[in-house]
Amino acid sequence: MKAMMLKQLCNLAENRSPLVPVEMAPPVPGAGEVLVRVSACGVCHTELDEIEGRTPPPALPVVPGHQVVGRVVQNGPGAGRFRVGERVGIAWISAACGRCRYCRNGEENLCEGFVATGRDVHGGYAEFMTVAQDFGHRIPETFTDCEAAPLLCAGAIGWRSLRLTGLKNGQNLGLTGFGASAHLVLKTARHKFPGSKVFVFARSPREQAFALELGAVWAGGSQEAAPEKLHGIIDTTPAWKPVVAALDNLAAGGRLVINAIRKEEADKDALLALDYPRHLWMEKEIKSVANVARQDVREFLQVAAEIPLKPEVQEYRLEDANTALVELKEGKIRGAKVLGLHP
Repeated sequence: MKAMMLKQLCNLAENRSPLVPVEMAPPVPGAGEVLVRVSACGVCHTELDEIEGRTPPPALPVVPGHQVVGRVVQNGPGAGRFRVGERVGIAWISAACGRCRYCRNGEENLCEGFVATGRDVHGGYAEFMTVAQDFGHRIPETFTDCEAAPLLCAGAIGWRSLRLTGLKNGQNLGLTGFGASAHLVLKTARHKFPGSKVFVFARSPREQAFALELGAVWAGGSQEAAPEKLHGIIDTTPAWKPVVAALDNLAAGGRLVINAIRKEEADKDALLALDYPRHLWMEKEIKSVANVARQDVREFLQVAAEIPLKPEVQEYRLEDANTALVELKEGKIRGAKVLGLHP
């Protein structure tokens, strides 16, 4: 099978082709696993974090990709949850221990044994992959394969982030950064909180115009002051300056939710500008988002189907994965980037 493989960590500013096209044998499904013929795989900022070493794979080489849609072509021993030919989605969570207190309490995203698709095991930048049947997800019929792919991570992690803000209908929501996840959060928030106004902070006029097009009441630069204080803000950027700016825009008692698996180091000295009475006092909160649980994915797929929520998608061929990653790194974004593998 064809796959795009990461063989060594690198800086995309120095190496614009970090993934190498390879031919490899299709995997064989083990007990309780299914073999999936991949039809679409979303391209996520977390792949940049893997490639550049902020959340490095435990072993190389590895096939990235964790927003995967395909069809079951073979059941391994004991697997029967999905029929051969049935469509299945695969998200960032590939496995968890199932025994620790986090798993028992429905917080498997915090499990120390958390296994990430496309980092700890081979992912969806390939023609085939395997997944444990209990970690596969049924895809509502309303979505095409390429539409469904970003829902599995950008959508699901955005859904978790939105819930963690504690937002109530009528309260103001801010979105810092406007890529795959944030544009889905905006659409979801307008449906779930029709009385709330959404304010978007984005670095490019193109992203700001896109946010207004999707229903934001205001869009400005990432360092600008919003015209109103915000009760909840979700930060999806890889940088630190937007965090400080978001705290400045937060209302008393508001919460900033940081939706990023890692932050880059380039502007970390921006934290030295933190002023306690201005940025943190008045019971402001900061909360991070760590991974997703299966329930996040399944809840969001149902919510997205009910809306219905259709992501904005830019499609690329599998062999153009490096192009998609570099464009993501450079901020050339409108919605979500997806690799389309099969018709």
